[in-house]
Amino acid sequence: MTAPTGSTWNRAGTAAWRAPRWPAELPGPDFAAVRAEFDVPEEFPAEVLAEADAVAAAPPLPDLDATDLPLVTVDPAGSQDLDQAVHLRREGDGYLVGYAIADVGAVVRPGSALDAEARRRGQTLYTPDRRVPLHPPVLSEGAASLLPGQERAAALWTIRLDGDGEVLDADVRRARVRSRAQLAYPDVQRRADAGELPDAIALLPELGRLLQEQALARGAVELGTPEQQVERTPGGSWTLTTRGDLPVEGWNATISLLTGRCAAALMLDGGVGLLRTLPPPAPEAVTALRRIAPALGVDWPAGAAPGAVVAALDPARPGHAAFLEEAAGLLRGAAYTPFDGAPPEQAGHGGVGAPYAHVTAPLRRLVDRFGTEVCLALAAGREPDPAVRAALPELPALMAASDRRTRAVERAVVDATEAQLLRDRVGELFDAVVVDAEGSRGTVVLTDPAIRARCAGELTPGTRVQVRLVEADVERRSVRFEAAGRMSA
Repeated sequence: MTAPTGSTWNRAGTAAWRAPRWPAELPGPDFAAVRAEFDVPEEFPAEVLAEADAVAAAPPLPDLDATDLPLVTVDPAGSQDLDQAVHLRREGDGYLVGYAIADVGAVVRPGSALDAEARRRGQTLYTPDRRVPLHPPVLSEGAASLLPGQERAAALWTIRLDGDGEVLDADVRRARVRSRAQLAYPDVQRRADAGELPDAIALLPELGRLLQEQALARGAVELGTPEQQVERTPGGSWTLTTRGDLPVEGWNATISLLTGRCAAALMLDGGVGLLRTLPPPAPEAVTALRRIAPALGVDWPAGAAPGAVVAALDPARPGHAAFLEEAAGLLRGAAYTPFDGAPPEQAGHGGVGAPYAHVTAPLRRLVDRFGTEVCLALAAGREPDPAVRAALPELPALMAASDRRTRAVERAVVDATEAQLLRDRVGELFDAVVVDAEGSRGTVVLTDPAIRARCAGELTPGTRVQVRLVEADVERRSVRFEAAGRMSA
């Protein structure tokens, strides 16, 4: 039997919607059972599909025509739910950023069946064999997606920057746009390395690096933690690998972060909105991280901020990868914070180093649609729609529930794959790095395969050890190790 295509998955979500499910007769974890266990809403109700079909048949288009702007999309290979299209050009000594965001608010109205279903889902959820979208594919991969060569409704951001990457002014309004090309990260990286990027994003490496430097100067912390990625092997089973982002992914993300900062500024100036907030790193967390740096081969120069240390790491090095795992402790406490009137006491985002709002992924995340609607109203000098305004206090709880389900599914998927991968290797020894320890237990990251698991024994964070696999229970999705000895440096 031919194995299904399009089955690569990671926590950034790169699987295509139409990838067929993994055939039950082939060996592999039961991802459908994982989805069922956590009540993932896989199918759309009939009334939602009917509403989506009706909207998709005649999607509304704004009067403002910006189809002359030569935008392109840059996404994981195979993506069809294209939220963002970008065009960069130099303007004097600075830059002009055109950033079109899929106008989901034009097709999903508050109080509609589509709106109710999106609130139930919260976000698109990815598993190796299937993508469970926030909106029906006829919208998310069709009438609302910024597919190349198609006239689409968008929230078009125009952001002017000076030569240092500082924002001079920003505006957003509804417009008709037409993407010229759908580009994928690996090809864009290859073309960037060769100096052959298309005109629309020729400035992306330059501006991306500038915005990254600016973020570090603000004290931002961008982990870039390697992801456990489930992949199909040539033999038709599943395996685990780790991957870090390509440089182009980081540069592309800076444009999204820039737009989110502009959105937050617009909301704070207008006195209403929904921010993505995160307290700055706690001093004790920074101290603990600094303590384990030497053992993991991480250089922490005197006076360097955590973000600068993290930015200099190579995720391909096991010690650095373990350090990045621990550095996640710097970024705890993220929340969605609505306000209407006075700004919230905690308005900043420690990872971004500035106030920030989610507005650039409305096809895949519920809150972005509402944030965009607030920004469109404020930029036009209007009060937000009362239905949008009334929804803001409800969204944090909806997103928190969706985030919990997504994390649980992601963890169960990885646990199931780990147990399946190791089921015949109980008793074997593996090389690993200890990333945390307390008492007689800790967490280790194996060098190969790419597995993070609990381990019993006397462990010291930052050390290299050999561990013995003592359990790989597929049914319980449980993998356990015990320390077997210290490795030489």
